[in-house]
Amino acid sequence: MSGNLLINLFSLKGKTALITGGYKGIGRLFADTYAEAGADVAIVARSLEGCQRAAMEIREKFGVKTLWKAMDVNKTHEVNRIVQEIVDELGKVDILVNSAGISGSQKPVLKMTDEDIDEVMAVDFRGVFAASRAVAKHMSIRKCGKIINISSVLGKLAARDMSGYCASKAAVTQLTKVMALELIRDNIQVNVLCPGYFLTEFNRGFFDSDAGKNLVKKMIPIDRVGDLEELRSTALYLATCPAFLTGAEIYVDGGHSIS
Repeated sequence: MSGNLLINLFSLKGKTALITGGYKGIGRLFADTYAEAGADVAIVARSLEGCQRAAMEIREKFGVKTLWKAMDVNKTHEVNRIVQEIVDELGKVDILVNSAGISGSQKPVLKMTDEDIDEVMAVDFRGVFAASRAVAKHMSIRKCGKIINISSVLGKLAARDMSGYCASKAAVTQLTKVMALELIRDNIQVNVLCPGYFLTEFNRGFFDSDAGKNLVKKMIPIDRVGDLEELRSTALYLATCPAFLTGAEIYVDGGHSIS
């Protein structure tokens, strides 16, 4: 296989990616990866300042078009309006990455309130549904597109005091499969990435602690947490995958889900 063919297989030149929660963490990793591969990038999240800063950094570094908008995935009318604005300004959305999410309240089930469960389900599940529905309407007209949902290894495995998060991520995985079945006729591939524990600026303190080290030793066969860079190749593959790959669950978790 020639080098040019390999480059073309994974090139995103001429493509536009919309990434929710795209200014930090896994979302930012996706945004950087797609921009480096040549895609124009729209970043949305509740923090307009965070989106703007990330978009401007990406534009300066990779020379692609970028757009930033404040959007709360929990507000359907806002989601529909912002998606339409992005389509109007950038012309289309070829790739949607649903990365916005929260961990929610970490409590035993018997101490969870209605508000606790509603909050995490509204963002982590309903937000994925709302953004996917809004973008898929445009993709279906063009008969092409990729939707990449971010779930978690905890959508498959149970963890104490994480009922809302586990339930919402399991729901995202099942939603992915239903959307994949329904949208395949419009040449839209829908897949779900299920990461394990990855080191971020927010959890570094925990994983440096004795409790964090014990969790790693007990739960993760590779005996360490992941580096966000280890998601880069998977992110690129999901944006360029063949039409035959849809409804797939992809685990990048150091063996956590099979231990």
